Amino acid sequence: MTTPVAAVVGQLARDLVLSVDAVPGAGEAGDATGRREQLGGKGANQAVALAQLGVRPRLVAVAGDDVIGDVLLDQARRDGIEVTAVVRRRDTLTGLIVELLESDGTWRYVQHLPEAVLLTEHDVEAAHAVIAGADAVLVQLQQPPAAALAAARIGHDAGRLVVLDGVPEERRDDLLAAADVVRADDREARLLLGDEPTVENARSLLDQGPRLLALGVGDGNLFVWRDGDLRLPLTDEKVVDTTGGGDAFTASLTASLLRGEDPATAARWAVAASGATVGHPSGRPDLRSEDLAKRVRELSGE
Repeated sequence: MTTPVAAVVGQLARDLVLSVDAVPGAGEAGDATGRREQLGGKGANQAVALAQLGVRPRLVAVAGDDVIGDVLLDQARRDGIEVTAVVRRRDTLTGLIVELLESDGTWRYVQHLPEAVLLTEHDVEAAHAVIAGADAVLVQLQQPPAAALAAARIGHDAGRLVVLDGVPEERRDDLLAAADVVRADDREARLLLGDEPTVENARSLLDQGPRLLALGVGDGNLFVWRDGDLRLPLTDEKVVDTTGGGDAFTASLTASLLRGEDPATAARWAVAASGATVGHPSGRPDLRSEDLAKRVRELSGE
């Protein structure tokens, strides 16, 4: 069986995660109880997860021309990620995301992601062959609308599985028309469908293009497709850090669909992957464990 390929269009950044007992107040200093420095950003996180799930990821992102960019791309290659379509922006520092993670799971981000480390429409068009040649195209909508739409349309026109991560603030109709799957967390789902997303108003959105919606609904996730729906609770995994849970969710949902599994099965894989990721600090997934399949069976009632 041929290994499926996925193009991931999104963010690459250096992640610095500092665990602290409490965030110090103004004018105070505090000690970190733990420190992690790693390849991060939503695009890279999803690419790492896909590689762990048996999909060959191609990352379409921007790194600076600094030494940090060199280090992160070396790590991406070791993770099994193809990085030929990563743009090295001249005179630019690679994006940086600093997470302060308190012992109760509360987190705060300080990030430096200026315009120079975001994809442009030209960047995406330059990666046309990489995107069109993949079996699935994952598009993070935190990228500029023109770049996100260009990636979605390339995938759609090539007949690929197009997965949108987030809610479009601009060009919404055009993006939805190009999408097969839309993933939205709790906040994004409310922006998309109102204060109380329901099966009925979610299904009305399917008329605009998507064939599967995966929506956060507070205590779980709601999945809606043309001839079915499924509500799954969050897993009972102890939550240490919610960072990266959504990225693992989106990657696992995509990997399952690429295996030809039905929406209900894909939904269970997505929830299981998210639960496995929030049980440890930082957004870096670890989905190669046999425990993941066990979690899926438990969600299926087996």
